[in-house]
Amino acid sequence: MTQKFTKWSSQGKWIAGGFCITLLLMGLVSFASYKNTIEIRESADRVQHTYETLNTLTNFYAAMSVAESGRRGYIFLGSTQELERYQTAVKNMQAEIYALQHQIHPGFSQQQRLTLLHSLVNQRLALLQQSIELYTKNKSAFQTQSLITKKSINIREKILQVLQEIKIKEQGYLSKSLKESQFSIKYRTTIEIIGTILSFFIVSSLCFILYRQWVKHDEVEALERSLAQEKELNELKLRLFSMISHEFRTPLSVILLSSQLLKEILQEFVDENKLKNLYRIQASAKLMNRLITDLLTLTRAEAGKLDFNPQLINLESFCLNLLEDFQLFDTKQPIINFIKQGRCSSVNMDEKLLYSILSNLLLNAIKYSPQGGNMYLLLKCELESTIFQVKDEGIGIPQPEQQKIYEPFYRSQNVEDIVGTGLGLAVVKKCVELHQGEIFVESKVGVGTTFTVKIPH
Repeated sequence: MTQKFTKWSSQGKWIAGGFCITLLLMGLVSFASYKNTIEIRESADRVQHTYETLNTLTNFYAAMSVAESGRRGYIFLGSTQELERYQTAVKNMQAEIYALQHQIHPGFSQQQRLTLLHSLVNQRLALLQQSIELYTKNKSAFQTQSLITKKSINIREKILQVLQEIKIKEQGYLSKSLKESQFSIKYRTTIEIIGTILSFFIVSSLCFILYRQWVKHDEVEALERSLAQEKELNELKLRLFSMISHEFRTPLSVILLSSQLLKEILQEFVDENKLKNLYRIQASAKLMNRLITDLLTLTRAEAGKLDFNPQLINLESFCLNLLEDFQLFDTKQPIINFIKQGRCSSVNMDEKLLYSILSNLLLNAIKYSPQGGNMYLLLKCELESTIFQVKDEGIGIPQPEQQKIYEPFYRSQNVEDIVGTGLGLAVVKKCVELHQGEIFVESKVGVGTTFTVKIPH
């Protein structure tokens, strides 16, 4: 009863913690929403301010046109009403310039344009005032009035250009502000939606976690039992193959030794063709011994118990001894050419594993090459690594199957009736990996195969 109460207390803590996180998340979403509302309002104010600036530019241009119209009306008609209209327009222009100073965007380029506009307006107003004063003194000075009008028109064109630049720039700021506002609205709305979804997700996750907590203990126990059984099974499998290897190798050694003795005895009294069955016995015994060795090596590697005992090896002598073994024990008497490149000194490697690597590769080269085909064992010694290459002119490996050849018991489709188990390359791969090396294959069907093993020092 106490244990059950403790369990439910723990679940209650999970629930309370989850709801606290949810409330905190919703509070953060609400605060973000409030801040977003203020930011959107400020963006709207900036938009309004930009519209007011553009409106001021329009009013200034209208006042400038009215001032020019009033000046001309006073000069050509002599109307005091036109003069008053001119003076009123000048005041409106100055008021709009003053308003523009407070409304324009505070950027450096805009301030430069505003300064230039103020200077051009003062120049134009001075010309307009000069024109009115000249008319008051001498109404017939038409040539001088014409020159003043031309200068005024030139300055007006410059003013219009500056006004257009200010307007385009302010419209650019307005467009940017609108885009920022739109992005802000979308972004904040997305945050609110995500926050709501996260809140729902947290609550749902808490419910799921609580459910998982109820069954987790049983699952962990089941997994531990499964792992223990798998480990025990691997141990049993390793012991089984070790026992089979030990029990089978003794009679196989007796068979090989006896057949060799019989061969030596009978060679003097029996024709060579009649010893074929004896050769078959030897070949079958060697094949079975190789199969047992490969199975035991692969099983130990998969169980993580394959011994790796590197020691100094004279690689050239090792390769020559290996080739001599093939010459002595293979009935086909294969011719394997040995090539050495570089200066090969003694290197730290596991002799048994290296024997498995090279012997399996050479056996495959012999097995899948035609009688009398050229085969090569290349030993290349470099500063940081040693490279072994086994090359044949056999049936080759199809390109689509070259990635699968290192899988246990896998054999290519073109091997036909050639006897094999599909274990050799899997054993080679495991032995190379224990040396932290790499293996590569280059092959072409009907041309031959080259296996390259690179082992770092």
